[in-house]
Amino acid sequence: MTATSSHPTHQVARAHADINPVREFLTFQLGGVSYGIDILKVQEIRGYETPTRISNTPAYVKGVLNLRGVIVPILDLRLKLAMEHANFDALTVTVVLNLEQRVTGVVVDAVSDVIELKAEQIMPAPDFNNGVDASFITGICDVGTSEQQRMLVLLDIERLMAPTHLNMASQTLQ
Repeated sequence: MTATSSHPTHQVARAHADINPVREFLTFQLGGVSYGIDILKVQEIRGYETPTRISNTPAYVKGVLNLRGVIVPILDLRLKLAMEHANFDALTVTVVLNLEQRVTGVVVDAVSDVIELKAEQIMPAPDFNNGVDASFITGICDVGTSEQQRMLVLLDIERLMAPTHLNMASQTLQ
């Protein structure tokens, strides 16, 4: 047991990472760009439902949904990432996430698939010389076949969803 992480769950996760260097990511689309998040953060994938709007919240907070008795804030990930707004269609989905013991939903254009990546396939995120906050990007990799390659941007969804104003919005809803 190490002094830095004595929690049993952390020890199991670390031991699992040492044994199995392959990680799984849920991939999804936003504005023609492919993104990936750790599959262990995903609770479920749902078709898009219009949430109940809450006044005086940032534009990226679409509102809340009642998911089996739990009031869940729903965020438009396009707007959170400062992308242009898109019309929602039949492919639009809400990915429900478990983030540090809170449930949050994010709206994405479409879910693609679940892929396995080895650590050596993931390149570090680019350095934008403090001009752009890319601290939530954990890496970038090429995926697909030789005929149809696509670049995949891997997100630290915990870090992306961690701003103080987001925490205050979710506390207000409880």
